Amino acid sequence: MEFVFDWEANEEKVRQFKIYIEENRKKKGALMAVLHEAQDLFGHIPIEIQNMISEELKIPLSEIYGVVTFYSQFSLIPKGKYEIGICLGTACYVKGSKDVLNKVEEILEIGVGETTADGKFSISATRCLGACGLAPVLVVNDDVYGKTTPNDVEGILNKYK
Repeated sequence: MEFVFDWEANEEKVRQFKIYIEENRKKKGALMAVLHEAQDLFGHIPIEIQNMISEELKIPLSEIYGVVTFYSQFSLIPKGKYEIGICLGTACYVKGSKDVLNKVEEILEIGVGETTADGKFSISATRCLGACGLAPVLVVNDDVYGKTTPNDVEGILNKYK
């Protein structure tokens, strides 16, 4: 699914962002700070915003894209209202988190890093969440579900539909 950045709906955020860029353009390491601000303001860093950053900071778009796609904290697509994280750290993985992830993907009909067409759910595969005693762990926003099985997934997701 392709997302198109809505300039009109984001007019105030774009204005704030341009001010932020202007205030930070001469600082060392400005790109990372600017990318974090973009992610915080827009919830993702679409190509339109990458183009703006490229023009404003005089950095090639290819370099910006490379940074955005390298670091997991940046996203090219909007995150869903409900961000689902499935831990694939060692403890969770050996206790079946991959099967839990597969069930989430099957039910929502999207993969890791994707967002449902209605913008409600997105899925991320995470590393250790620090709850190894609850393995396998599934998180929906700030709600933590421990000792999760594939059979639990539908009931968990139904709470958010």
